[in-house]
Amino acid sequence: MNPLIHPIMALVAGIMILIFPAILNFIVAIYLILIGIVGIIAGA
Repeated sequence: MNPLIHPIMALVAGIMILIFPAILNFIVAIYLILIGIVGIIAGA
Protein backbone atom coordinates (compact mmCIF):
# COMPACT_ATOMS: atom_id res chain seq x y z
CA MET A 1 0.00 0.00 0.00
CA ASN A 2 1.29 3.43 -0.89
CA PRO A 3 2.39 5.28 2.31
CA LEU A 4 1.18 8.56 0.79
CA ILE A 5 -2.46 7.43 0.69
CA HIS A 6 -3.38 8.85 4.11
CA PRO A 7 -1.93 12.34 3.61
CA ILE A 8 -3.49 12.51 0.15
CA MET A 9 -6.88 11.43 1.50
CA ALA A 10 -6.59 14.01 4.30
CA LEU A 11 -5.69 16.74 1.80
CA VAL A 12 -8.61 15.88 -0.47
CA ALA A 13 -11.01 15.73 2.49
CA GLY A 14 -9.79 19.12 3.72
CA ILE A 15 -10.29 20.71 0.32
CA MET A 16 -13.75 19.19 -0.01
CA ILE A 17 -14.70 20.49 3.46
CA LEU A 18 -13.61 23.99 2.47
CA ILE A 19 -15.61 23.85 -0.76
CA PHE A 20 -18.65 21.94 0.52
CA PRO A 21 -18.89 22.32 4.33
CA ALA A 22 -22.38 20.77 4.35
CA ILE A 23 -20.97 17.34 3.44
CA LEU A 24 -18.44 17.28 6.30
CA ASN A 25 -20.22 14.35 7.97
CA PHE A 26 -20.11 12.24 4.81
CA ILE A 27 -16.44 12.99 4.19
CA VAL A 28 -15.51 12.07 7.77
CA ALA A 29 -17.58 8.89 7.61
CA ILE A 30 -16.05 7.79 4.30
CA TYR A 31 -12.54 8.60 5.56
CA LEU A 32 -13.05 6.57 8.73
CA ILE A 33 -14.49 3.64 6.79
CA LEU A 34 -11.53 3.66 4.40
CA ILE A 35 -9.04 3.86 7.27
CA GLY A 36 -10.79 0.93 8.94
CA ILE A 37 -10.72 -1.17 5.77
CA VAL A 38 -7.04 -0.37 5.18
CA GLY A 39 -6.27 -1.29 8.79
CA ILE A 40 -8.12 -4.59 8.58
CA ILE A 41 -6.47 -5.53 5.27
CA ALA A 42 -3.02 -4.53 6.56
CA GLY A 43 -3.55 -6.55 9.74
CA ALA A 44 -4.82 -9.65 7.95
